[in-house]
Amino acid sequence: MTRSAHDHAEPVMDDWDGDPGRLPHSTPALVASHHEGGSDPVEQSRDRLSRALEASGLVGSWEWDIEDDLVRANPTLARLFGLDLDAAARGLSLDAFFSGIHPQDRDPVRASIEQALVTGEEYRSEYRVVGQDGTLRWVTARGRCERNGAGRPVRFPGILIDITERRQAELALRESEARLEAIVDSVDQMIWSTRPDGFHDYYNARWYEFTGVPEGSTDGEGWNGMFHPEDQERAWTCWRHSLATGEPYHIEYRLRHRSGQYRWVIGRAQPMRDTTGRITRWYGTCTDIHDLKQAEEARDLIARELQHRIKNIFALVSSLVALSARDLPEARPFAALLQSRFSALARAHDTISPAGAPGLVTGPKEQTLQGVFRLVLAPYQEAPGQRIELTGDDMRVDPQQATALALLVHELVTNAVKHGSLAAHEGRVSVRCAAARETFRIVWQEQGGPGEPLTPERRGFGTLLTDRVAAGQLGATLSRDWQPHGLVVTIEVPLADLTGGR
Repeated sequence: MTRSAHDHAEPVMDDWDGDPGRLPHSTPALVASHHEGGSDPVEQSRDRLSRALEASGLVGSWEWDIEDDLVRANPTLARLFGLDLDAAARGLSLDAFFSGIHPQDRDPVRASIEQALVTGEEYRSEYRVVGQDGTLRWVTARGRCERNGAGRPVRFPGILIDITERRQAELALRESEARLEAIVDSVDQMIWSTRPDGFHDYYNARWYEFTGVPEGSTDGEGWNGMFHPEDQERAWTCWRHSLATGEPYHIEYRLRHRSGQYRWVIGRAQPMRDTTGRITRWYGTCTDIHDLKQAEEARDLIARELQHRIKNIFALVSSLVALSARDLPEARPFAALLQSRFSALARAHDTISPAGAPGLVTGPKEQTLQGVFRLVLAPYQEAPGQRIELTGDDMRVDPQQATALALLVHELVTNAVKHGSLAAHEGRVSVRCAAARETFRIVWQEQGGPGEPLTPERRGFGTLLTDRVAAGQLGATLSRDWQPHGLVVTIEVPLADLTGGR
């Protein structure tokens, strides 16, 4: 005897929320709308449910009478499988429904059904179906076999949901992730990310290529073992500080290369935050700067050697002057003046030399802007304030900015000696300094030169150098005005740049 849908009158899907991941275990009589309904409350409930499912256009239902091999389906399922609606409501063979399944998916679906028949387990499957117009759609199906008193399978109800949009979104996400992965692996950077607590859980291919370690071996805290032993504690301290404060991570350290050599890298990381400001992840990079470090060391070595040789030349010339004046008493005052000038030039050279910059800060006064100026201008003074007058405000400056200021003023004064006011005996220079709210103004004004100054027809190396130092190292604006009495140079330096941001 074939069972009908009316043989089991239990309520179905009372609290299902439409989530495919929470499909009901069985859906008996979901095709009840295709039978004559009565006044039975259960029948009315089934009829309302069937109409609701049909209205959604996404949920199909079936009931397979196993003994007669008739599968009855609602219109949504029939349309998805490309079947006649009335024929599907009356009942078609299981093979008729299989004809609507994508050929590559038929065997896996059949195997899943057979397993459910044998074991009594819930039937679950995701596969593709082909509609009458050839449209391909993805569906997820759930159902469970029901048995008679003898334990023989007699009925197999189920439900099916169209998940095409979900699968398309998943495919788009996978393609997007693949594109991002390709981009991340193509850049010449080691890229990594961590959870909010700092647990490293991702490295790009460049990291493993650089370090040569097995994939996953530096997850968690394993990354710190890749640092040079002398850098590990410093790196940990910096990283813990960033995790505790949310401040960006920035450090230079030596990282073990696959060759076994430790190479210098810059490590940087920024936190990603949600709308509430809570950190959700950290994203970081490691940049190999080893070759740049070596080039800088070689350059510094050459600069120190050059500085050493120039200072030796100053000392040698000063000694020759002293020896020459030993037998000429009348020349000794002049020799002493020359020696003092040479000593001042040597100190000024230390100031404008990058390698000598650390030696600039020898006392509180030389840490100020006017202290730097006095040091550079001293060789060109006959007496303090006699030819070059320095007035106005003073302030402490960052050592690196002090070197840039010294180079700039040195270029101005040497140009004044060769072509400007200091080329004439009566020529003078005044340097006025004034601090404003956000800037510091320096006005270099020449007077009494050998002739009326003319605007140069071309920019020489000295002009290019001062412009580049002012804009590039000081973030300053520099203007020149060739007035009848002499050149006037105005320099406006942002206070934040002058003090190094302190």
